Amino acid sequence: MRPGPAGLPTILALLVLAAAAVASVFVGRVSLSPAELTQGMFHPQTMAGLVVTELRIPRTVLAILVGASLGLSGAVLQGLLRNPLAEPGLLGVTNGAALGAVVSIYFGLSHNFGLATPLLGMAGAVAAGALTYALGRGSSLTLILAGAAASSLMAAFLALALNFAPSPYAAYEMNVWMLGSLAERSWDHVLLAAPFVAAGLAVLATMGRAVDALALGDLQAESLGIRLDRTRVLALLGVGLCVGAATSVTGAVGFIGLVAPHLIRPFVGYQPSRTLLPSALAGAALLLLADIGTRLIHTNTELRLGVLTSLLGAPFFFWLVIRVRKTAP
Repeated sequence: MRPGPAGLPTILALLVLAAAAVASVFVGRVSLSPAELTQGMFHPQTMAGLVVTELRIPRTVLAILVGASLGLSGAVLQGLLRNPLAEPGLLGVTNGAALGAVVSIYFGLSHNFGLATPLLGMAGAVAAGALTYALGRGSSLTLILAGAAASSLMAAFLALALNFAPSPYAAYEMNVWMLGSLAERSWDHVLLAAPFVAAGLAVLATMGRAVDALALGDLQAESLGIRLDRTRVLALLGVGLCVGAATSVTGAVGFIGLVAPHLIRPFVGYQPSRTLLPSALAGAALLLLADIGTRLIHTNTELRLGVLTSLLGAPFFFWLVIRVRKTAP
């Protein structure tokens, strides 16, 4: 496929995102007409106003932040590591954030301080990223292996916490949180995550030249003036801030960071730097659409967001593996 104009994928992704954001505000389990919801935006003291301003708008804003974080992180990592299967969980950041959040639930900190879960989640993400970099300095391959090791270690600690959960309720709460969800998220979660997500996005947005150069190989990138260690540190920092903050407030949500760049890449001529912004927008749109799906699929309890993204993303992952195997030399 020949690439279209550079801005076309961005415009299309932005239009889909805008439509999904509007739908997210007007779709929910509480049956309210569009007229009531529109009026509620201007009268927040009414029931419709509370539903819109305290439930659906914060949920929509948080979905955009989380989806953009995952989409941009996936695009940067796939370019940095020259691996089409790379995604944020590859570096252990997702499991690190999950472990930090589970620790807060395990010790009951989340009941005494409502923001303990996201704060410890971000601390866990930073710790996992630091461990990955400390073990994986040297090459892209060692970074991938170190990320896999760090992710496995965090997963082992998660299993240990579940095994020794202090009560059945704590074990249930941990399991539910690890499934990922945007339900019952408030402006407090948005305000907590937004500064870290914004900082991470700003760091990752500067990496366009680096990922283009790295597509030629490490030695060629160094000859073009790219400092590999500095680039990897910045990538880990950006991914840690973005995905750590996102995971710490929503739980584990998989496959968005893997899928979004691949949806964009054919339309930009496979140039890594041109996938960054459209991937962020596509990731936000995908997560919003998935979250709308959790509200439209009628079950006794709301389908968890992480479950739905896994059900939709796993077939794509298998297709991608088969495609890579066929095209590999």
